[in-house]
Amino acid sequence: MKTFKLIPVFLLLILASCSTVSVYSDYDKNVDFAPYKTYAFFKAGIDKVEISDLDKRRILHAIDQQMQAKGFTKSENPDLLVNIFTKSREQVNVNQFSAGWGYGWGWGWNPYMMYGNQTSVSTSTEGTLYIDLIDAKKKEMIWQGEGIGNLTKNVDKKDEKVNEFVSKILAQYPPVKK
Repeated sequence: MKTFKLIPVFLLLILASCSTVSVYSDYDKNVDFAPYKTYAFFKAGIDKVEISDLDKRRILHAIDQQMQAKGFTKSENPDLLVNIFTKSREQVNVNQFSAGWGYGWGWGWNPYMMYGNQTSVSTSTEGTLYIDLIDAKKKEMIWQGEGIGNLTKNVDKKDEKVNEFVSKILAQYPPVKK
């Protein structure tokens, strides 16, 4: 009976470890965010981002969707300028498994000895997306969101991954003052 009680806990731990994007934000505590209602992209900054044009469009499209869902309107004369910045790094993961366990202590026969030591090496790319919100009139950054997670090269999953990054980052805007 105890194993049935442990299964939901085990599944919860597995699902929690699958959360793929960690998010953080920072903001100017002296700013009242209520008056900001319109936005535009900061073209000069976005043009400097060193990612493919396809990925840029994915990110900007996801930001458009999230901003509009929050009630913002895209404008030629915006209250906020939206800028992005990205960086990435390769992660190398080395896992070593030694099947040298058996009965008792000392030397003896081990049915798993044929497997010996097994080492697996995998690589992944960890990406960071920054979304900056800049007061258009003052030209000062008032809010920054950051998302960190593993990237995918699978074209069919890129939109989903970008949407996950952007939605989790912008979920922290506007900040809740404490």
